[in-house]
Amino acid sequence: MPHIIIEHSSGLENSHDLQALCDDLWEKFANHASVTAPDTVRTRTIAATASRIGVEPQSFAHATLLLLPGRSDAVRTDLAQLTLDTLQAHLPDVGSLTVRLDAIEQPYLKRML
Repeated sequence: MPHIIIEHSSGLENSHDLQALCDDLWEKFANHASVTAPDTVRTRTIAATASRIGVEPQSFAHATLLLLPGRSDAVRTDLAQLTLDTLQAHLPDVGSLTVRLDAIEQPYLKRML
């Protein structure tokens, strides 16, 4: 049930194909050996309405990777690196690319059709 939420500089949606980024991340996670239910993988982007970072160019993409507990440190590191590598492939000219992992604690509730 990985969720990948990518916060990014406003305007990146005009200069980069963020749907292709979401699709690529979804495919890579859905096919990862640690993901047993590909239909639970979620990717999305959120534009920041204002930002300031300490590097030039003044652009960023930050991925928060939400995982249920239980994956080994090696798998967590692999998923984080996979995310960073995919960001780099799709956003090579963006000033700052970062990835943070966070655990989703129980109860985690969902409804799907």
